Amino acid sequence: MKEFKGRVINGGYYKGEAVVSRQGVNTLATFQKSALANAKQVIVADQNNPDIFEKNITGKALCLPQTIGSTTGGMVIQVICSMGINPACMLFSEHIDSLAGAGVILSVVWENSNLIAIDQLGQEFLETVKTGDIIEVTEDGVVKILG
Repeated sequence: MKEFKGRVINGGYYKGEAVVSRQGVNTLATFQKSALANAKQVIVADQNNPDIFEKNITGKALCLPQTIGSTTGGMVIQVICSMGINPACMLFSEHIDSLAGAGVILSVVWENSNLIAIDQLGQEFLETVKTGDIIEVTEDGVVKILG
C-alpha cells in the first residue's frame, strides 16, 4: 500500500477503481460524445489519449495531471455531473487547473454533486497508480493505493 496526501478541493470518501491518464485530459473530447448521446455512462471518446480512450470512467477515480482544452472544460464537467455520469473522483497530481476547478465548484454548488476533487498529489502518485488499482480516498485528502 502506498499513501499520498493532497489538497482537498471537494472532499468525500471513495473506495473503488482508478482510471489513469498520464497526460492532460481534454474534457470536451473525453465527455462530449457521452453527454450528447444522453448516455448512462461516460465512455472516453478522446482518441488522442490512449491511456483512457474507450474506458468507462463513470463512478471511478480519474487520476490525471490536469485537464486541458478549451474554455468549455468547466461547463462540460458540470453537465456530466448534472446527468449523474461523472467520475466519482478527479485526483490531480498537479495543481488543479482553473477550468476543472470551476467545473467542480459549479457542480457542487449548482448540481449538488458529490464529485470528489483532490489536487497536488505529486508526480510520484501519477507514476505509482495504475488503471484497475483499487484506491481509497478519505475526507482529509489522503489517497491510498491498495493494489
